[in-house]
Amino acid sequence: MHLNRRLLFSLFGGVAGVSLIFAAYQTVGEIHTLRDDVQRQALVLAESQQRPAQQVLRGGSVRDQQAFVDQFENHERLAGVGLYDAEGRQLAVTSGLTSVPEAPAAVKKALQTGRVRGEFFAAAFTPMHILALPVSSAGILIGAVAVYHNVAFTAAPIWRHAFTSVAQTFLIVGITLLIVRWSLGRPLHRMTQWLRDLHSGNIPPGGELPNEEIFQPLASEVTRLATSLNTARAAAQEEARLRDTAQSIWTPEMLRISVQTKLDGSRLFAVSNREPYEHGYKGGSVTWTVPPSGLVTALEPVLRACDGIWIAQGTGPADRETADESGRLRVPPDHPQYTLRRVWLTPEEEEGFYFGFANEGLWPLCHIAHTRPAFRAQDWEHYRAVNQKFACALLDEMKNDKNPLVLAQDYHFALLPRMIKEKRPDARVAIFWHIPWPNPEAFGICPWQRELLDGMLGADLIGFHIQAHCNNFLETVDRALESRIDWGHFTVNRQGGLTAVRPFPISVAFGADGAAPSESSFLDRADLLRELGIEASWIGLGVDRVDYTKGIPERFRGIERLLDRYPEYQGKLTFLQIGAPSRTHIKRYQDLMTEVQQEAERINRRFRSGSWKPIVFLERHHSHEEVRRYYRAADFCLVTSLHDGMNLVAKEYIAARDDERGVLILSRFTGASHELADALAVNPYDTDELADAIHTALTMPVGQRSERMRRMRAVVQEHNVYRWAGNLIAELAKVRLEPAAGASDGPAAKPGRPVRAVMANRAAAR
Repeated sequence: MHLNRRLLFSLFGGVAGVSLIFAAYQTVGEIHTLRDDVQRQALVLAESQQRPAQQVLRGGSVRDQQAFVDQFENHERLAGVGLYDAEGRQLAVTSGLTSVPEAPAAVKKALQTGRVRGEFFAAAFTPMHILALPVSSAGILIGAVAVYHNVAFTAAPIWRHAFTSVAQTFLIVGITLLIVRWSLGRPLHRMTQWLRDLHSGNIPPGGELPNEEIFQPLASEVTRLATSLNTARAAAQEEARLRDTAQSIWTPEMLRISVQTKLDGSRLFAVSNREPYEHGYKGGSVTWTVPPSGLVTALEPVLRACDGIWIAQGTGPADRETADESGRLRVPPDHPQYTLRRVWLTPEEEEGFYFGFANEGLWPLCHIAHTRPAFRAQDWEHYRAVNQKFACALLDEMKNDKNPLVLAQDYHFALLPRMIKEKRPDARVAIFWHIPWPNPEAFGICPWQRELLDGMLGADLIGFHIQAHCNNFLETVDRALESRIDWGHFTVNRQGGLTAVRPFPISVAFGADGAAPSESSFLDRADLLRELGIEASWIGLGVDRVDYTKGIPERFRGIERLLDRYPEYQGKLTFLQIGAPSRTHIKRYQDLMTEVQQEAERINRRFRSGSWKPIVFLERHHSHEEVRRYYRAADFCLVTSLHDGMNLVAKEYIAARDDERGVLILSRFTGASHELADALAVNPYDTDELADAIHTALTMPVGQRSERMRRMRAVVQEHNVYRWAGNLIAELAKVRLEPAAGASDGPAAKPGRPVRAVMANRAAAR
């Protein structure tokens, strides 16, 4: 058995550390004891020689003085004795002490103070100790006698204890490892194998567990875990079977089981601009984070279930360092289960593709928010080139896979489906468009609308949030391209390829267990107000990226109108706006941030009194945990988008209100308004209607408020993000690839041949 290196290093380091600490403690104590003994012996000797020294110093000759000090020669550890006059000058010193100073500091201090002085010093690299005793006659100092000891022997304990410590460490670690290998190795190996089989679902009914006494409590718990896991697996399989009849709530495990059944051995390849894991630096070390995105929550269970591949742009400071030369790495970093393939873009490509065509062109084009889109030929070229770069990376990753499934995400990759389908006609390709699709007249102003539509129609399945967006897309195709549209089945037949267009309303990861209310929302509110330094009886909330589609200035003017029409809220209602800076590289967003700040300041100047102000603008990114506290504390949440695909803030607010309190005020122009009938629907451009809706929310009876929230929570819980992903993958998996006329009769068309994709459940109708 190969012991875990961490265990080995920890064991050795722990034992060695303890041994060294005790050895150091013992060494220091022994050295102090030895030095105390030296000083005591020196004092006894000096005092015993005080009278003879007095006689020699008072009237003895030089020969007498030398004879006096030489009598101490060759004594064990006693280096010698020295005589000094009243000025501290050396008179005589034992032969062999030539290295000691002629006027030691200890002697001078003893003569100056009239007291015994001792100190340790080094003489010619030899550790020494001197003790100086002043000698007087008739009350007058006549000199001093100094006793010298060689204290090199005090260093011996250091080496002795160091050697002993090392020897003990190796001995203890060696014995411990032998005990572990002998008594725990085989049982641990059997336990590990048993758990591995359990995880894979291959464990036999009578699987053997270690029967050693030490493992009995663990074996009992593991057996209970195995029973629970098998029960959960069976329940998840049953949930997957019943998912289409809405008899159960979708969970990550249910999604995983469903995907394994539907994919039938195929792998999923997801493509998005934003990566699911980002690496950076913190304190000199590499760390990783999960960018805030519901997409990661939805797609990760699918990719883990089939060991899929996620292709995305690498944007983290340490992304290159953590990936291989092809940009690949296994994720999640703490428990790898699928592959992330990073694609690197140059600053020019990112400027033209992302900031340019995608966010200054397509984003305002698809959102009816009265911001003119900017279309530049150079941006279009970058957009096309980046789509091709991602397509090449995707084709490289799935070159060894048969019948792969591809799921492209959002308006960044409108051209990618056609690029993939032309090279891999055996692939099932879907693209999900997360933003609205405008009417044909609005989309028609794009100079490259035909190329975008043709690229998207390379997919077998196109998904939008709501049916209205599907209708707008089909009408746009009908006007711009030569094709056949089946309005009964919502499909487009173009150049022998059939594309289905379906609504898939995205959602959030609502807890499937219907958890009971957690801490009181009133405690959350009190803590939050204290942290913000404000006092308020009512709290309103807005959570957005600072984007012109979100209607933040209109929202502020609705608060202003409320305070005008209902003065009783002045001094009592505070609206908290969380505004995460977004796309600040684009001038329109810079101007919007300035507008939002100025509008909040204007309204605050008008109504502010004392420490109260009506609007608090929190201009920074907040984590999901931070935002949840605000959701739970707010009396109402304003989601007033001027135009939005779905807007998950509405559903996040509902999911967070497990206390069944709070009121959602929702724009009619969001996809969420089609599902959440119990929200107070408003036109965000109508400030009077917005003010009245807030007043209604604050005066609504508690019972009615709870009943509305309960119904909305049931909707979000049933139609959660796992159901969205399950339905989307299931619809894509139903695609049947049929060779076009004249193609091979084999299981798949030959490379380069056109194929026609149809939905299996549409075959009879056709």
